[in-house]
Amino acid sequence: MRIEKVDVLVIGAGPAGSVAAAILHQNGHQVKVVEKQQFPRFVIGESLLPRCLDNLQKAGLLEAVQAQQFPYKRGASFVRAANESCTFDFSEQFTDGWEYAYQMPRANFDKTLADEIVRQGVALSYQESVEKVVFDDEKAFINIQNNVGEQYQIEAKFVVDASGYGRVLPRLLDLGRPSNFPARTAFFAHIKDKPHTENTELLTEIIDLDTAWAWIIPIQEGVTSIGFVGDAEFLEQYGDHYDENIFTKLLDTHPTLKDNYAQNVEFVFSPKVIKGYSVGVKQMYGDRYVLVGNSTEFLDPIFSSGVTFATETGAVAGELLHRQLNGMPVDWDKDYVNYIQHGIEVFRTYIKEWYTGNLQTIFFATEKDPSFKKQICSVLAGYVWDKTNPYVKKHRRAIPLLADVIRRQKQAAAASQ
Repeated sequence: MRIEKVDVLVIGAGPAGSVAAAILHQNGHQVKVVEKQQFPRFVIGESLLPRCLDNLQKAGLLEAVQAQQFPYKRGASFVRAANESCTFDFSEQFTDGWEYAYQMPRANFDKTLADEIVRQGVALSYQESVEKVVFDDEKAFINIQNNVGEQYQIEAKFVVDASGYGRVLPRLLDLGRPSNFPARTAFFAHIKDKPHTENTELLTEIIDLDTAWAWIIPIQEGVTSIGFVGDAEFLEQYGDHYDENIFTKLLDTHPTLKDNYAQNVEFVFSPKVIKGYSVGVKQMYGDRYVLVGNSTEFLDPIFSSGVTFATETGAVAGELLHRQLNGMPVDWDKDYVNYIQHGIEVFRTYIKEWYTGNLQTIFFATEKDPSFKKQICSVLAGYVWDKTNPYVKKHRRAIPLLADVIRRQKQAAAASQ
């Protein structure tokens, strides 16, 4: 069997893998990336957060993304009833960070990153899957199979698993664990849209449907991504299988959706469904391997945190691994697990409080303190590691406490009338 020797094997060429590979390559390490699919390929998760741009810049990938001229995302708008909305403008956030991000077809975004790491000199092979991994005290031995059934082996000092939903090492090493989030279903499609106006390019819109929610993301001229997220019971009330007819019925459930999209809807592709998408792992690293991106944990799409965690884990793991390969000490628990877990826990709190309704109480309050709105805006921009922000540092207490204060103020105002 043919054997290739590299310093690091990266499994998966998505955002996490591309960022990690680029950082390692820039620091002089020999990197090989294997990707099971052929790019471009469809994947959901089309809305970035400003924090992503820090990581793309660190990896030397930002200029390639900017050259694609994807639509800018300058904030997020949350809508409930026709007269209830709350907009977060990234230029008004608490943290000193990027004031915009991008939204785009993920196939194009991921292909842009993969093409750029190849241009920089990283070896990347498509349509190759990992069949077996064996670790000893000094090396990892990875059996690879290509799309015509040929096999070869890669000998690496370290393995970075960025395989996303494929979860290669969690599957091969029995690292997976169930998520403690309730099982939910995402039902989504791309639809043809009228040409975007300036306003629709500024924001991702989140529509609160009481027992579910919907996203509206203009991803390119004339195409908008729309998705519905809820428990199985919410969707099953419209039928026992998911199709264009049910999707069109769901577009009638809120005035914003109905007025803009329900009439004569034209699908770019038939609606797709993902069930029970939340996942977790028993551990994020081990001897000679580290998990990055969705191979670690995926929570929920409500605040578009997926690509942020992908690029953050890729960047941090790449930098730590560079130090380890150069013989410097690395505390993977402190500098990787604890660090990444803090960001996960912040977003976990905000996601949980969305589904409890506490965030809606805050978002749709008639009067808002500009200071806490800026602090929450920074979380929604992905700056969940900024512990100078009270709504990051004290996230578990801050949201329910603020929601309770707002409810009490509302009750007092109603009693005084």
